[in-house]
Amino acid sequence: MGKNLIQQRRGKGNPRYRSPSHRFPGLATYDNIPKGATSGIVTKIIDAPGKTLPLAEVDYNGTKVLHLPNQGISVGQTISMSSAEEGNIVTLKEIPEGTRIYNIELTPGDGGRLCRSSGTFAVVVAREEKKVVVLMPSKKKKEIPADCRATVGTTAGAGRIDKPFMKAGNKYHAMKALGKFTAKTSATNKNAVQHPFGGKNFGKHKTVSRNRPPGRKVGSLAPRRTGKK
Repeated sequence: MGKNLIQQRRGKGNPRYRSPSHRFPGLATYDNIPKGATSGIVTKIIDAPGKTLPLAEVDYNGTKVLHLPNQGISVGQTISMSSAEEGNIVTLKEIPEGTRIYNIELTPGDGGRLCRSSGTFAVVVAREEKKVVVLMPSKKKKEIPADCRATVGTTAGAGRIDKPFMKAGNKYHAMKALGKFTAKTSATNKNAVQHPFGGKNFGKHKTVSRNRPPGRKVGSLAPRRTGKK
């Protein structure tokens, strides 16, 4: 009897494939900042399972909000919305050219979408009347509405990938904390009972019908065309 495929086990909802969201401290978004607030004070820096960098808890007159911290942040630091200084949150139209920014909104009010992982930043390269041109880490230039918010500086946790994992076990535990499954075995390396591509006979067709049953629906699903372009 054949074994369930990994997508079948994942769809069943096994705890191995679930993200441990009950351990996550919360969302780091601009939407939680109280309306009318002009500044806040960093009260503590907390570990954040599920993220590649810590989170900073900022107090806005009694309202605690989570933020993505900048490199070199400290407890007691003031986060302001009025000047384009390191760690402050301002709109793109207030940021001079050549400034590093992160946690950038794509549309005004979405809370921040770009450059949110550890050690990343984008650079403001040009400004127009209603648009700001930003150089992304991929070297791609992106036009963003000038009313979108961003944080000045570089995200904390730079240099995280400089230290190698050294052992597969370290990689496993790091990915488990992020809620990701790692060390996936290739389908062609499995036994025939475990996957349609498994077994010693290579060269199986990967194009399958849209109506294939679960357990056989793997490969290129109902492709419009096959072969090389």
